[in-house]
Amino acid sequence: MHLSDLYFWYNIYKNKKGLIKMYKLPQRQVHLDFHTSEAIDKIGSMFNKEQFINCLRKGHVNSITIFAKCHHGWAYFPSKTNQMHPGLSFDLLSAMLEACKEAGVAAPIYVSAGFDEKYAVEHPEDLHVWSQDGKAPEVTEKNGVKYFDSEKASYHLLCMNTPYLDVLTSQVEEVVERFMPEGIFLDIVAPRVCYCERCRKSVHDLGWDENDPASFVKLGEITYKKYVQTINDAARSIKPDIRIFHNGGHIACGRRDLADANTHLELESLPTGGWGYDHFPKSARYVWALGKEYLGMTGKFHLSWGEFGGFKHPNALRYEVALSLANGAKCSVGDQMHPYGFLDDATYELIGEAYSEAEKVEEYCYDVQPIADVGLLSVEAVNADGDRNSPADVGACRMLLEGKYLYDVLDAECDFSRYKVIILPDKIRITDKISEKLRKFVENGGKLLCSGVSGTDNSGKFVYDFGVDFLGESKFKPTYYHPSYNALGLSPSSYVFYNSLYETKLSGSHCEVLGHSRATFFNRAPEHFCSHQHTPFKTEDYTPSVVLGKDGGYIAWDIFSEYATVGSIILKDTVRKVLDNLIKDTKTLRTNLPSQGVVVFNKQPDESRYVLHMLYATPTKRGNGVEVIEDLIPIACTSFDIRVPEKVKSVVLVPQNKALPFEYKNGICSFTVDEFTCSQVVSIEIE
Repeated sequence: MHLSDLYFWYNIYKNKKGLIKMYKLPQRQVHLDFHTSEAIDKIGSMFNKEQFINCLRKGHVNSITIFAKCHHGWAYFPSKTNQMHPGLSFDLLSAMLEACKEAGVAAPIYVSAGFDEKYAVEHPEDLHVWSQDGKAPEVTEKNGVKYFDSEKASYHLLCMNTPYLDVLTSQVEEVVERFMPEGIFLDIVAPRVCYCERCRKSVHDLGWDENDPASFVKLGEITYKKYVQTINDAARSIKPDIRIFHNGGHIACGRRDLADANTHLELESLPTGGWGYDHFPKSARYVWALGKEYLGMTGKFHLSWGEFGGFKHPNALRYEVALSLANGAKCSVGDQMHPYGFLDDATYELIGEAYSEAEKVEEYCYDVQPIADVGLLSVEAVNADGDRNSPADVGACRMLLEGKYLYDVLDAECDFSRYKVIILPDKIRITDKISEKLRKFVENGGKLLCSGVSGTDNSGKFVYDFGVDFLGESKFKPTYYHPSYNALGLSPSSYVFYNSLYETKLSGSHCEVLGHSRATFFNRAPEHFCSHQHTPFKTEDYTPSVVLGKDGGYIAWDIFSEYATVGSIILKDTVRKVLDNLIKDTKTLRTNLPSQGVVVFNKQPDESRYVLHMLYATPTKRGNGVEVIEDLIPIACTSFDIRVPEKVKSVVLVPQNKALPFEYKNGICSFTVDEFTCSQVVSIEIE
């Protein structure tokens, strides 16, 4: 087999022992969009194989997802099941595949599934209808062009509970049979609630209540399951080992059934495109435990998909790629090709800056196992609403990252025994789904950190012994926290907490009270208010609000949700105080890296080493709330004390291959990194 063919199927690297290792999912990918209007001519007219290959090499790319069908609905090859773009005169897909093969670059193929604007205007009866009282938009025609009569220029989602599914299936079968790709990427698909005529008829035929939205939720799940099964069966009947990914923009925490529909996972997470810098760490810390290869997908754009001429700062992409590697992910950067068929040289210079750094350290990122002290039981996973942007989850992840706690995000099926502390943030009442696992966790010595209503059952009583009884939500808002210790290094004071307080009283069990709540004189109202914002606190009324009991700690506010929305430093300091009391001296890692720094600690068993990733960048908001990274500040004298059970042989900076002086005493490996910018990898070699 020729080497380029081998690369076509696998990403190969040589490790330090000279052994060849092969991985199905390449490390440095590009996701190439090509959503191109039929109103544009000369499609692909400037495609040049050498220019295409040179850009891939410039970008240090070893896989690129290329397009068979776009959101506009057009094929980019002579198709029997679809129409080729009217402005295209040759087989562009085959030309790109040939270039990729010559370059030794893998080339999975993209098929737009949920969007097909060409089909939609011809079959508006197959459109997804979003609301129970809604209907499909009207189609109008001008100068022989059909389009939807709408104020907004946008794509229209199709319903998979219609004949469109058969059309899509035939298109997928043709692509797989004709090109035999190693992978196929289906886009804009997820379980959705639809009220189109066919979905209404399905609900009626199933004998369900047509006036109950829950009926349509159930049907949406059935429709998506049928779609996945149909497409997967069709592709695998032709190529059994094909990789398949169905993209819905987010891997839902707690929906393992959705994740299992894929051979691997691609975490679409463009920080400037609406996901923000909070999304990827939270998502990655969850999917890592699912046992699938996965990649982190960002974009080269300043904002989001489809942005021609938009570039993020090279430092931002360097940071985002390093963050993917640290979290055990392969990397993917989104791009969109010009309608004339050329790749943009500046784009691949931008990508190359990040990927050249990734290439030097990636052998330290394969087959790694994350080390974690804390498990964060996700509100998205446990609660019925499944909110991907749950403030409680977001705030908790921020606190853990900023506090340098090693953590994973959990659903109810995860192995709880791996962790020293499990956090139930704000909104997790104890149901049958999690009660038995948490009971065993606590009985075996694990500790819980609960806040808000978390830790209570549906009757409003604590299931666990925190040394207090749960009384319910306070009538006052906001309230004040008065710690019994010097918070923030200041003398004792009362700190305002804006979210709901849940009142408690001592239960008679042993309890250490770290702080009390204080009520206000009255809630602010037109008939009585004080000063500019909220009423001051009473000094004589207080209840225990931050406590340590036999089974763990309890904080009587929705503290994690409040940190996501307000970010007050006292909130993080309070959680840190409780966590440190629960973990005590068993904490795996301690460092002086500033709060915006990120630390990830992994084990690479096959290589007899631990791998430490440290990152530092400061996203800032520009314009209308867009988070950007521009300046990278050198970070000096970062010290680490890391609990390593095996004897340490050496500590080495990667890729500099520079040995660091270290001390190994009583199971703790201590060393200092003199300076790094953006990211640094440290290999801790063990016996």
